[in-house]
Amino acid sequence: MQPRNMSMSGVVDLAAVKAAGEAKAKAEQARAESARQGGPAAVPASSLVIDVNEADFENDVLQRSAEVPVVIDFWAEWCEPCKQLGPLLERLAHEYNGRFLLAKVDVDANQMLMQQFGIQGIPAVFAVVAGQALPLFQGAAPEAQIRQTLDQLIQVGEERFGLTGIAVDPSAAGEPQAAAPAPPGPYDSLLEAAARALDANDFAGAVQAYKNVLSDDPANTEAKLGLAQAELLSRVQATDPQKVRTEAAEKPADADAQMAAADLDLVGGHVEDAFGRLVETVRRTFGEDRDRVRLRLLDLFEVIGPEDPRVGAARTALARVLF
Repeated sequence: MQPRNMSMSGVVDLAAVKAAGEAKAKAEQARAESARQGGPAAVPASSLVIDVNEADFENDVLQRSAEVPVVIDFWAEWCEPCKQLGPLLERLAHEYNGRFLLAKVDVDANQMLMQQFGIQGIPAVFAVVAGQALPLFQGAAPEAQIRQTLDQLIQVGEERFGLTGIAVDPSAAGEPQAAAPAPPGPYDSLLEAAARALDANDFAGAVQAYKNVLSDDPANTEAKLGLAQAELLSRVQATDPQKVRTEAAEKPADADAQMAAADLDLVGGHVEDAFGRLVETVRRTFGEDRDRVRLRLLDLFEVIGPEDPRVGAARTALARVLF
């Protein structure tokens, strides 16, 4: 299981694209028409990252997705995680050199697109392949996992829809020289090791790797997020879901039973249920148990990310029962 898409984020099953046959036919028709007209011209590298609004979405995203997978970055100026993720996606778009296009959508200026895609928190990243939209991940994610997601997306585009990308002309007039790759950060190797451990279901190894980063840099956002995810997955790994659900139903005021059930809720994608269960348990418990449940709820907030509106709503509910 990937650490984030519960509605958090993570790699989704890209092979489950709806209406694949119809979309593939449209893509093949578009390529055939392009071939009759002499084939597509190479584009400047500056065209690999574009700003998109509601007016040009059909032309710049839906139509282009018949040629190349289009990755959509939903962002806003006030969103701090967006400021970390956006430049990373832009760098990868140039590095992948036409294997996908990056379309950036400012949600404040394009509320209708945000609603149509069902965006509940940002940053949120989707893709459109041969006219079909699919979610990729939500919130901050390690570069290694983003690369894995992009590789899967490109593979599906090639194998199911015949999308081989677009030609890039680096010598196009006015095209700036590509920037040198950013030097590795001081914790990149540890964070990548943690991501590999998560992919291998080595949750204990991932927990330790993230803790190693946080011991030197307690404010490291990626490590805090990764640690919360790894600890959650570690807790649910060996549980018996039926037993956990039974105990939670029989013991509504038992802190441990409710925390275990909340973990399962979150992993299963029932975010509001997990938050609501723990808020109610805080209301029913006292002393040390109440504090343990409160801290567990704060851990789950870290898993989802502070920008998600469900976290804000649950924080308000928690404040009501505490004060």
